[in-house]
Amino acid sequence: MAAASFLFNIANSILGKLGSHALQEFYLIWGVKNELKKLKKTLVTIRDVLLDAEDQQSKNHELTNWLKELKDVLYDADDFLDEIQTHVQQSQRLKPKVCFLFSPFKFLLFRYRMGYKVKEIRERLDSIAADKAKFHLSERTIALEMNKRDLTYSFILPSDVVGRRNESEEVIEVLMQKGVVDDQRRLSVVSIVGIGGVGKTTLAKLVYRDERIVKNFPVRIWLCASQDFDVAKLSRNILNLASGASCDNFNVEQVHASLQDALRGRRFLLIIDDVWNRDRFKWLELRSLLMVGECGSKVVVTTRSDYIASMMESIVTYNLKELPHEDCLSLFLKWAFRNGQERHFPNLAKIGEDIVKKCKGVPLAVKTLGGMLYVTTDEREWLKVRDGEIWQLNQEGDDILPALRLSYNQLPYYLKQCFAYCSIFPKGQEIASSMLIQLWSAQGLIQSSNESQELEDVGVQYVKDLCSRSLFEEVEAYDSFISIKMHDLVHDLAVFVAQTDCCVIKNNTDSITEKVRHVTLVSYSPSEELIPGILCKQKRIRTIFAPSEGFERYAALLVGQCISRFKYLRVLDLRHSSLETLPDSIGNMKHLRYIDFSGNNNIQMLPSNICKLPNLQTLRIVLCTKLQKLPRDLGNLVSLRHLYLTTKEQNLPEKGLGSLALLQSLSIFGCENVVSLFEGIQKLTKLRTLVIGDCPRLTALPRGIVHLSALENFMIVNCEELMLSDWKDFEGLKRIRSLVIGGLPHLVSLPEWLKGDSNSLKFIRISTCPSFIAMPDWLENSTSLEKLEITGCPKFSSLPDSMSCLTTLSMLKIEKCPELTRRCEKDHVYMYSKLTGRPIQSRLW
Repeated sequence: MAAASFLFNIANSILGKLGSHALQEFYLIWGVKNELKKLKKTLVTIRDVLLDAEDQQSKNHELTNWLKELKDVLYDADDFLDEIQTHVQQSQRLKPKVCFLFSPFKFLLFRYRMGYKVKEIRERLDSIAADKAKFHLSERTIALEMNKRDLTYSFILPSDVVGRRNESEEVIEVLMQKGVVDDQRRLSVVSIVGIGGVGKTTLAKLVYRDERIVKNFPVRIWLCASQDFDVAKLSRNILNLASGASCDNFNVEQVHASLQDALRGRRFLLIIDDVWNRDRFKWLELRSLLMVGECGSKVVVTTRSDYIASMMESIVTYNLKELPHEDCLSLFLKWAFRNGQERHFPNLAKIGEDIVKKCKGVPLAVKTLGGMLYVTTDEREWLKVRDGEIWQLNQEGDDILPALRLSYNQLPYYLKQCFAYCSIFPKGQEIASSMLIQLWSAQGLIQSSNESQELEDVGVQYVKDLCSRSLFEEVEAYDSFISIKMHDLVHDLAVFVAQTDCCVIKNNTDSITEKVRHVTLVSYSPSEELIPGILCKQKRIRTIFAPSEGFERYAALLVGQCISRFKYLRVLDLRHSSLETLPDSIGNMKHLRYIDFSGNNNIQMLPSNICKLPNLQTLRIVLCTKLQKLPRDLGNLVSLRHLYLTTKEQNLPEKGLGSLALLQSLSIFGCENVVSLFEGIQKLTKLRTLVIGDCPRLTALPRGIVHLSALENFMIVNCEELMLSDWKDFEGLKRIRSLVIGGLPHLVSLPEWLKGDSNSLKFIRISTCPSFIAMPDWLENSTSLEKLEITGCPKFSSLPDSMSCLTTLSMLKIEKCPELTRRCEKDHVYMYSKLTGRPIQSRLW
């Protein structure tokens, strides 16, 4: 279970708020310093035992209930402190002291109410803290909690393996290659990376037992890495397997000396299965002992982490994909039936095929379910497996849940809740990392110990970390823009670990717990009672996430219910709804941080009260095609960091948009009437991402755009009338990292002000620009450029001579550029002359 990890995260967040400047001021004005001091002291004592409670709760039902009770109190404390912070920050903007806002009577009344609430929460927490002694919990420091996995071994019967022949041939081919005779490549590492249960260990066994490998490597060693990657223990095991000699009585020096004697001058293959260690120094220490082998020695590592593969300097990283359906079906039949018996049970075989589809190519899941059904011919049992959830099955041994949960258990505590929150998304949905990070931020799940570091940057690291651990799959990525998805079984894992926090409601009769905080409404036909009765009883909902199906006609009623019932709502996502208007009461949602009404084709006006939301961080009203104009007081959204908009206005309001001092990203999309942007755009000193798209009447950009000193990502597409002015009196953007330009018929070349600093620009994409002729000379200064794409530019005919200066370029894509294609067909060495000696992935169509 994951409850304790979640609570550790919440407790840390509350302690951070208790130490904030806003709360310090609140202490002084409202006279509750002693109460909050006691609250903090009690909370620290509870927090320090939560990691131990996580380990013990599976064996102690009473402890599980204690944690559930604690979670309710912590959520209430978090909501209360959030309310205080909001109140203080609003008051500071209006008056220097909060008390000036009140008459003496209201002052005393408010002070009494706040004091009572603090005392009530503190007493509840004290009561819970008093019970913790009976559980005998130990204090633990924050560390990566390691769960043990049974040691693996190298034996395998090839006849037991279904599929993976092509993959094993590819790995064997790499291993058979001769090494380079130098110290750097005397020992080469090959990594096999994939999610739990996909077959990494099986593939390594096939390779290890192959006759060609046996013949080519006189010494072969199989190790299952210990969770802490104990170099001394690994060294002893390698020595035992390489020499056959016992070294139990050797000290460390003797082990290291004997190990090097055993390997010196011999070509060896070392398999290290299931590596979790992220400490590079431990790997370097082990590698230094192995460098005595003959050139051509290899290490094969299986891991769930791309980071580990990179850390170990792999010459090849083999990302193992899911097993094809046909192979999965063969594997299932092999485990579910005695030899050939499936032909006597065609109905069961058909149900089995449906089960295999749910396994989504993960062999361990196929084997687990097939093994459960072995020699069971009761069709009801098969249907129960097909129609039930994998997570409801008994989990033993190598079942799929432990295999996948190990990836989750290895996460730092602050990533566990972020991962679990992803259960609100439907299975198979591609998720933009920017949206996910904004949702995490709205729930307070992103933490930074460095005040100068933006939360968005921390969020990007969270996403990349989950990708490197194979819990997320990258669909598309360039620089910080990542589109990800979750394997269906990984999504089931997220649902499992989220437990009562997150809930998907499919119809009005769904049974849900009163403890739920995050709700996804999907695919049901709403009645007059849109929100199921049990959900109406609880007032602590933090997320309402509703896809379009089934809600178009009822969106206004749903919004009304959310506003009236869910005071602590942080996220309201009603994309593609048919809202015609929003109630003024939305301005009372003081905790609301994320609003998404994108794709709404009916709404014409936003209420001015929406500008009274003090904590709103993200507002998505893009592709609201009938929205006549933006609220004039948009600048009052003092916490707004991300704005995505569509409007029918001709000129965007400078006063409103130019006052958004914290704005990080601005997307202006589908504004069919806009002819100019606001001239005060340079006031957005924190703007890092600017997207302008599908604005057919936009003719020019404001000159202030070159003064956006923080701008890193710039995209402008499908603006048919736009001319990119070449302001030669400006040095240009300094920090630009990603540049995407497309659908600009008048673009001939890139202006000077787009060049960025030589160490910043990493990605350039130019597409569908029929007048574009050539890349500019300043391209040679882009010494950090990694990817260059030019597509759909029929007049583009040459690459600059400076291409060879782009030493970091790893991908060049030129597509649908017929002039350049003809030139290359006539001069076969043309491309090579531009990229002489470059190890580059290129594609020319």
